Formats: sequence, C-alpha cells, structure tokens
Amino acid sequence: MSLLHRTIESIKPLNKEYIAYASERLDNLTKPKGSLGKLEEFARQVVAITENKKPSLDKKAVFVLAGDHGVVEEGVSAYPREVTREMVYNFLRGGAGINALARHAGADVFIVDMGVDWYFEKTEGLITRKIKAGTKNLAKEPAMTNGEAIRSIEAGIGLAKEAVERGYNFIGVGDMGIGNTTSSSAVICAFTGLNPEELVGHGTGIDNQVWKHKVEVVKKALALHNSDPNFPIDILSKVGGFEIGGIAGVILGATSKRVPVVVDGFVSTAGAVISLGLCPRVKDYIFFSHKSAEGGHGLVLQKLSVQPILDLDMRLGEGTGAVIGMFIIEAGVKAYNEMATFEEARVSRKEEIFNHE
Repeated sequence: MSLLHRTIESIKPLNKEYIAYASERLDNLTKPKGSLGKLEEFARQVVAITENKKPSLDKKAVFVLAGDHGVVEEGVSAYPREVTREMVYNFLRGGAGINALARHAGADVFIVDMGVDWYFEKTEGLITRKIKAGTKNLAKEPAMTNGEAIRSIEAGIGLAKEAVERGYNFIGVGDMGIGNTTSSSAVICAFTGLNPEELVGHGTGIDNQVWKHKVEVVKKALALHNSDPNFPIDILSKVGGFEIGGIAGVILGATSKRVPVVVDGFVSTAGAVISLGLCPRVKDYIFFSHKSAEGGHGLVLQKLSVQPILDLDMRLGEGTGAVIGMFIIEAGVKAYNEMATFEEARVSRKEEIFNHE
C-alpha cells in the first residue's frame, strides 16, 4: 500500500466523547454558556482532533509551498515567473508578510521548494522537495503526470509527519507561485462545478482585459481536460500545481497524526479541495482561516459548507491568513484550558442563586 493510501486509511472520524467532554467543561467555566462564541467551537474541535482533554498548540509551524506554473506563458499574471524565486529568497531573509505575521503569532516558517523554476543553493530554512522545475502549460497539455501529482501529495504528507515528529502540534499552510491563482481556479472549478466567470479573480493585480483572458484560459483548460470531480488526482495532474499537491499532502499528513491544520486563502483552499476529495473525513480536522478577497473564494467556502474565521479583505497568500487564524484558535484553546470552573472559583451559578431564593 502506498504512503498516500496508508495515510488516508489512518484518518478516522472525530470521537464524539471528546466533543461531549469539551462541551461540558466549556459550560462549567466562569461565564454564561456560549458567551465566548466561536472561540468555544474552536476549543471543542481541537480537543476532539487531538483527543487530548487539555490540548496545547504551543509549537506552531507554517509551511509555505512554492512552485512555478507553465500557464504563465498565456499572459495571465501581472508578474513574470522569476518573481516566484525572488519571493522565496525574500521569505528566507525574513522580509515578507508571512515572516512578520508568523513572528507575531509565534509560528515557525518553513519554505518548501515544490517546483520552482530555479535550483536554489542549500540555504537554512529552505526545504527542497522539488518534483520538477515548474508545471507544463495547463491550457495546452496536462500540467503534470499522475505520478508527479501523487509524488507532490506524498511530499506534503512527509513534511507534516516530520514536523509532528519534531514536536509541532499546530500546522498552517500557505503558497507562493506566479500563475497559481489560474491553476487554483481550474482545480476548484473542476471539483465543484463553479463557473470560471464567478470564481476567477484578479490575482496579482491584473486589469479587466487580462482578467477576461484569464477566464478564457481557465475555460479552455477545463474543456480540454474534462476532468472527473470524483478523481482528485486526475484534476491535480491536469490543471494543478506542485505546491497545490503539496498543500493537500500536508493537510492529509497532519490530519493522520491528529494535528489541527489551518488553511490560508484561495490557493490553499485548492489544496484543501484535493485533500477533501481524497478523504472527506479531513473536513473535521481543518480550519479555514479567512475569506480571501481573491475571486470567488466566498463561493467556494459556501460550496464546501464551511465558515471562515475571518474576513479581512486579505489576498496576499503565503500563509498570512493562516497564521492569524492560528493565533485566534489558540486563544480559544487557552481560554478553555486556563479559565476556572464555577466550582474552582467558588462563583455561584445563576441557577444556584435562584435555588436559594
């Protein structure tokens, strides 16, 4: 059995006993029931995911997976593909948005070369899992082979499992890759049936004329490949990206180890879609950090029947939304762990006051 199949087989449904335990504790904390709102939902879900009645999210990792895309030759981006490698160097120097926000959230950033069209020298902080130096042009031919698609997912699984072995107990995913919003749009449309005109966004800041062209490129790719939504690996191989496959793998790998995962925005959601297609049980283990301002991300979240934590009009990618989401989820878990119960604090409950009258 392959690593991918073993990983999927090891992912089990959440244990309802842990949900019940967490709910009882939350209701016994010194506050009105449900008064911490979604923070209580986050804590309850983390308890069930980890199967730990007093979980800790103190060691956070965010993986920024990078890859280049052959579809850039269609003129769908405001930036040339060289920007992918230049941004990787910026990440490694600590100068990008993800670096600043990860420092704030207390997360360690790991940059992963999944398929950048450049061969980096050995650099501290850079993990090389290169499948190939960029995908092929999905508007003309499959972006990758089925074998390459599986390898990209399995590389992500390995990243997550290695992180868990090093003690990381909370994982976020992000992306970097010029052209990857085009690829992500095609992946999501193929999987959900959404219309490219509803879904495709302006990516790196393209004007309206280029946006119309980008929509046509996605339509052309979908018609060319006619991928079956029941076969996520086929979708990934025909119109995906190596970093998208890697994100799907990180989600599957972390989930298999009962570690919660926070998904960033549009491109990371494309990776999540692949992971959900491969194993629907993953849905209970992941958090969607925010509704991206990119394209029809809100429509995708509706289609998946999930609620994003935040809506801040962000569309940077890189994992920036994910680390902000991690910070908020951890707040819920800390409140759950550190607040006193009524009994511990010797505070009377409302019903106890009424019973004494």
